[in-house]
Amino acid sequence: MDFTLTVSRRPDEGLVELTGVLDYASAPHLRRVVFDAFDDGVHDLFLDVAGLRLLDGAGINALTYLQRRAGERGVTLRVAAAEGLVQQTLEIAGVAKALRTHEELDWPEADRDRVAVDLDAVPPGHRHWPAGVAERMHHMQSLPPDDPARARVRDEIIEHCLPTAERIARRYGGAGEPVPDLAQVAALALVKAVDGYDATRGVEFGFYATPTIIGELKRHFRDRTAGIRIPRRVQELRLAMNRAREPLAQRLGRSPTAADLAADLGVDEEQVLEVASAVQKFRPLSLDGPATGPEDGVTLADTVGDDDPGFAALDYHESLRVLLGQLPEREQRIVSLRFYGNLSQSDIAERIGLSQMHVSRLLRHALGFLRRRLSE
Repeated sequence: MDFTLTVSRRPDEGLVELTGVLDYASAPHLRRVVFDAFDDGVHDLFLDVAGLRLLDGAGINALTYLQRRAGERGVTLRVAAAEGLVQQTLEIAGVAKALRTHEELDWPEADRDRVAVDLDAVPPGHRHWPAGVAERMHHMQSLPPDDPARARVRDEIIEHCLPTAERIARRYGGAGEPVPDLAQVAALALVKAVDGYDATRGVEFGFYATPTIIGELKRHFRDRTAGIRIPRRVQELRLAMNRAREPLAQRLGRSPTAADLAADLGVDEEQVLEVASAVQKFRPLSLDGPATGPEDGVTLADTVGDDDPGFAALDYHESLRVLLGQLPEREQRIVSLRFYGNLSQSDIAERIGLSQMHVSRLLRHALGFLRRRLSE
């Protein structure tokens, strides 16, 4: 493989110098080195392609893919020092401006420590499984189930394939879930794939393991992260839109509109807009979030209405009005004077010409009647 990589570092910055040919065979190694730089916490990453003699479609796709993934992680990635045939190829593909190849690279030669990357020691990208896995799987499955060597070979296969499973998990790192959690899901899915793979069927292990791991990751997002269940047709169209967006942008030379995506996918523009709206609803808003501005200190929970205690009393008020009409007229007057006129029993007795004791008995009788009927 005619391809080499060197890495230089400054505080919060990284420089990867590419030499040779960036094609389908070398692109996975570049992806792995760049993702390692992301994991190391760089904020700005430069890809110096001055040493490249040639790049093909796979190389161009790798560069645009890495720039998109960098943006999702809050990292600025630029392709610098493109010239000659490489610059012409990027311009013809319509990605030179997006990759910012016209900007100067401010990284003096004296500051470049140029640590060479041993490509043979770099695990391949997420689409490439380690060589020899199929032979190991054949060997493992040829051993008796109770043979201790079978368990040992199984552990070696899982350990050998674990970096590739983690690489698949990193593809979903910008979806709101911590990468270590996704790596755990991918690792468990890898174990499931190793145990479920049948070497006698003649299918490569990668073709079985990759869908297994991706399926477990999607199930994790569906069951653990989505606060609102989105219809399956909307989810499938969203994935199709994501796959079509980058090739369409390269053909058009600009970001595709909803109408462009609809025409490319053969769907209505309203469906594309529906998906764009649904994406914002995968996670409901937190009630602890600010309702207007952070400086106001008002949360969404503060604006949510609460149960009005008056509603609970409404039934009693309406029922009481009917029941009061069933009391004798004198008792109706006593209740009215006591609770609406706020008079004492002595004042009521004086006003209607009865003793205070008599008024107390009548009031007690009336209230007992009302309580019994309201509780029925």
